[in-house]
This record gives sequence, structure tokens and C-alpha cells, in this order.
Amino acid sequence: MEVYMNLIIFLIGIFFGSFFTLAVHRIPLKENITYKHSYCPKCNHKLGILDLIPIFSYIGLKGRCRYCKEKVRIRYLLLEILAGITFLLYAISLNINWEILNIQKIVYLVIGLLYFSSLFIIAGIDKEKVTIQKSVIIFGLFVELIYMIYVCTLQNSNVYGYVIYLTAMILIIILDTFIIKKTLDSNYTLQILLLITYMGVFSGAILTGLTIVFALILIMVISLIKKIKEKTNHSKLKDNINTNKIPFGFYLIISNITLIILANFYLVGNFLEISII
Repeated sequence: MEVYMNLIIFLIGIFFGSFFTLAVHRIPLKENITYKHSYCPKCNHKLGILDLIPIFSYIGLKGRCRYCKEKVRIRYLLLEILAGITFLLYAISLNINWEILNIQKIVYLVIGLLYFSSLFIIAGIDKEKVTIQKSVIIFGLFVELIYMIYVCTLQNSNVYGYVIYLTAMILIIILDTFIIKKTLDSNYTLQILLLITYMGVFSGAILTGLTIVFALILIMVISLIKKIKEKTNHSKLKDNINTNKIPFGFYLIISNITLIILANFYLVGNFLEISII
């Protein structure tokens, strides 16, 4: 039973990953992500069912569009695989007994996967555009409200921690929308603060702090590797790791997802239950 359920969750993950690739491409362009039919971004040809099977379509078509033969970026394949693995690891980390269902853990599974879904989309856009998509966080805000209502009514959790985070998020969104936008096209620092606050609802103060530290270490390691490559190749490669170009949100999200799953394994699936305490 457990093997079958894990397989189903992995398959759900790769299908979600396929949707993430679509959302990452369309949201910055302000295109519809639900009703508009999938199409090749190069030749604009509508894609058929056989073109949209996660992982298998990419492999079967050898990474090229069936119609224009243009090469498809490998990031689409990698994102699908990574989403499947992430969903699977998160489900396993909750230590769910599928034969004797625990409603509480099922809720944690669903809410957690929705949270991760929002992070995948935010990370994909940030990696490409170096901007945090506020509309995705607003969607996540509704997920957080549902989660907050559940834990505060049925689990008798302390509501004040959630209220503080949600209030901070709303204030930042208002500040960015009605004040900052009038003087600046974008304020990446404020966007990062909004993302960190968003993470705080699910992760709690301690893990969110560790997320920031882990992300900074990750950036420094990657920066060091790039510098070593430059010296080894004796070439003047364009340095993408600088104060203006670092997709800090992308690294924050990698760190947050990793730490939540590790914390779940360490605490035997009870992380979300104690995260706000």
C-alpha cells in the first residue's frame, strides 16, 4: 500500500512540475495559466496530449518540439523530476500510515504540497527574472488562512503567531502596492522580506532564520565555485553573483524546502505541528 501511494504522490509531483514550467513562463508575461492551451513558445503550435506527458514526452521527443524541432530547455525536464522527488520526500517525511489514515497528517500533506507548489513557481520566476511574484504569494496567503483556521479551531494551536506573520505580510503587500510602486519600478529587498514573512507562517521563526543562513552559505559556496572556474579556465566569464543579480529568493526557497523536509525526518513528521510554537 505504501509503495503504491508513494508512486502516486511522485506522479502527482511530476504533473505539478509540468504545470510549474508553464506558470513560470506565463505569469511574468501576464498570460492565463489555466484556460489557455499549452503551446510551443518558439513556433506557438498547440501541443497535443502526447507532447504533455511529464518526463516521457521530453525523453521521447529527444528534448525537441515535435512541430518546429526547436530544442526545449532541459530545465523543464529537471523541474518535473525535482517536483516529483520533493513531493515524494515530503510525503515520506510525514511518516503517514496509509492503512490507518491520520486526518491531521493528511492535512499537513496537502497544505505542505500547496506551499511547496507556490515556492517552486516563485523560485522559477526569480531564477529567470530576479523578482518575487507577489500574485503567487497572495495565492499562498489564502492557503495559509485555511491552514490557520484548521490548526486554531481543530488543533487548538496558538493563533497569535499566525496573526503576526499574516499581518506583516498584508502590511508589506500594501506598502509595495500603493507606496513603493509610485516611486520605484520594483523593490527586490521588500519582495525578499515578503517572501521571508511568507515562509515564517509555515516554518516558524527558528527554521526561517536557519533558512536565511543556509541560503547565504549556499550563495557564497556557488560564488566561490564560479571564481575557481574563472581562474581555471583563464577566461573572463560574466559574474552573475553580484549584489544586483543574485536571485536570493531562489536560494531561500531551496534552503527552506530542504530544511522543512529534514526537520520532518528528524522530528518524525511532526514539524508542521510545532513550527509556530
